[in-house]
Amino acid sequence: MEVLPPQAYFATSIILLVIGIYCIVSKRNMIKTVIGIEIITMAVNMVFLSLGWMRTYPAQLIDPLAQAFVIISIVIGGAIAAVALSLVTNAYRHYKTLDLKKLRRLRW
Repeated sequence: MEVLPPQAYFATSIILLVIGIYCIVSKRNMIKTVIGIEIITMAVNMVFLSLGWMRTYPAQLIDPLAQAFVIISIVIGGAIAAVALSLVTNAYRHYKTLDLKKLRRLRW
């Protein structure tokens, strides 16, 4: 099995970052916004792993420090997603909508 160079992973992470930013900016649904934030988190994790890529003989390795940061980031991201989705659920129960424009109007 051939391993791709780190530039391919870096390019993929840039594409994921653009998709996540587009999802946050263009969508008005709260659940889609949370999904966009999680896509951005995965893009950042992929950047960490691509920057921690080392070429050593006889194999290609990823720096253990980069792997540790990514594992911690995944755990924190899962907790943030759980809290965000619980806030979305409570907002839907209270206001009966997930539209961010309508919820902003209710602020004042």
